[in-house]
Amino acid sequence: MSRSYRFDTLAIHAGQPNDPLTGAVVTPIFQTTTFAQDELGGKPEFCYSRTGNPSRTALEQNLAAIEGGKHGLAFASGLAAANAVLQALVSAGDHVVASQDLYGGCYRLFTKIFKRFGVEFSLVDTTDPVNVAAALRRNTKLLWLETPSNPLLKITDIAGCARLGRVAGIPTLVDNTFATPVFQRPLELGADIILHSTTKYIGGHCDVIGGALVVNDEKLYQELKFVQNATGAVPGPQDCFLLLRGLKTLSLRVEKHAANALAIAERLERNPEVTRVVYPGLKSHPQYALANRQARGAGAIVSVEFKGGTERVRALVPHLKLWPLAESLGGVKSLLCHPATMTHAAVEPAERERIGIGDGLVRLSVGLEDAEDLIEDIEEALAATASTGAVKKQEVAA
Repeated sequence: MSRSYRFDTLAIHAGQPNDPLTGAVVTPIFQTTTFAQDELGGKPEFCYSRTGNPSRTALEQNLAAIEGGKHGLAFASGLAAANAVLQALVSAGDHVVASQDLYGGCYRLFTKIFKRFGVEFSLVDTTDPVNVAAALRRNTKLLWLETPSNPLLKITDIAGCARLGRVAGIPTLVDNTFATPVFQRPLELGADIILHSTTKYIGGHCDVIGGALVVNDEKLYQELKFVQNATGAVPGPQDCFLLLRGLKTLSLRVEKHAANALAIAERLERNPEVTRVVYPGLKSHPQYALANRQARGAGAIVSVEFKGGTERVRALVPHLKLWPLAESLGGVKSLLCHPATMTHAAVEPAERERIGIGDGLVRLSVGLEDAEDLIEDIEEALAATASTGAVKKQEVAA
């Protein structure tokens, strides 16, 4: 766009001029696989939809704009975007340093796929930059940060770790899915690559799968774009249309998500049936000060442990009316996830225990319902299952 606009204006306008052919104010769905070319050997903007499509271009330009970046790349899923980064930047014998508390799908991608091809991974507690510095090696090619992390909501100092990456001559990636560009701007803090599962808050309605990368560096962009085209894990035009629709209301939704999450976290922290509440917006969070310093909001995920552990969670689920047991997050509807058996089931039990993902941990994706209704639903389920927690407590004491 010709001038610098603020976030909400960019979310609605960037990459999305009125259609020059029809005047349509919403970017059309270009549902085509290929495009007619004028001459042999020409270089048209669009030739084949795996390589580029006007619907996808609009999405990629919009994502770059709202993240304050120059280049956006859209993928068929968040994991497809993650895979593209590794394919572009690491080879056999290379090493990656990553947050130990990260999305289970990325852990599976690292340890079950790329490890087989000779790539080494060190998963460390990145909340302390000293750990990051100690893990770097001569063959380290990438620093991979997830902040807030999934599902323990640990906060990593992006600027501090990015400085370490620059000194080492390696790019720093930040998974910004949980915070969203509404609350956190990793490129402005020194990161080189932003990763999104656009399935989550950017789509926002639990009806589309997608992923994205945003970068500033031209060379890095070309390397990632080559992999995007060569491997073909791109979103279709309908997916791009749905994601662009979601982007238009992103800040409105995320602000409401976060307000609901804070209200729920504060109430649960006072509930005697709850043993732990983890939420970056609570003063009890160990990185509360850092969270406030590098992000404008605390997000909409609340991680909770109830008295009674796994059996309490199992008993709670049938009593909940507004919290479906489901994977994913970031949609208008609230969801409850049990990481140990769902999103992080691919992580070995010993590794889950090492990083603190207990079997009784629950991840709440707080939606856009009335906060009081959501709170009352949990409180009623806790009251209905209080005996489960008491029995479990007696068993532990015995």
